[in-house]
Amino acid sequence: MHSGQWWRAAFSVLALVSSVVALSLVFSADFGQQPRPAPPPPAPAMIKPTTIAVVSDNFWLTYLPAGLERTGGGVIAQEKGADGGWARFGTGERTVEAQVEHGTVAADWETYRKRADLERARETTVRGKPAVVGAHPEGGKMIVWLERVGTGAWIRVSEPLAKELLAIAASVKAPVGD
Repeated sequence: MHSGQWWRAAFSVLALVSSVVALSLVFSADFGQQPRPAPPPPAPAMIKPTTIAVVSDNFWLTYLPAGLERTGGGVIAQEKGADGGWARFGTGERTVEAQVEHGTVAADWETYRKRADLERARETTVRGKPAVVGAHPEGGKMIVWLERVGTGAWIRVSEPLAKELLAIAASVKAPVGD
């Protein structure tokens, strides 16, 4: 064998071994493969109803923060184009007030919205219905919405329950037929 051919053979074997090692490292590192999808996030905690809180005979809440007791409520007498019901729940500084009104006061959203005197008000929705949420002038947070033509509602919570306001409003059940 010629001396030049021996070096060529050794170099070819070394190149082959290097290529095999490099390729095995590339494929073992998952280069070029699609990333694995992230595991799904944990399911959000379900808001479990603590009680069914009746505001009127056709309007109730299926969620109230734990520990609240009914402290007041009643029927709104037919006056100035409105009737309905109201309820107050609370213990100490934690309070929830809810009211539903039927009649011409809730003829449409623009008419009913004018009844809400809220500070820092912003438009939103409650279960797909037009609403406005903001700070009540006497304290706490309040949300007002038109449940349907002829039926408007509002919920007001004290400041310690401000983060619960939207969950309470979303829990409203108001069957048609009022």
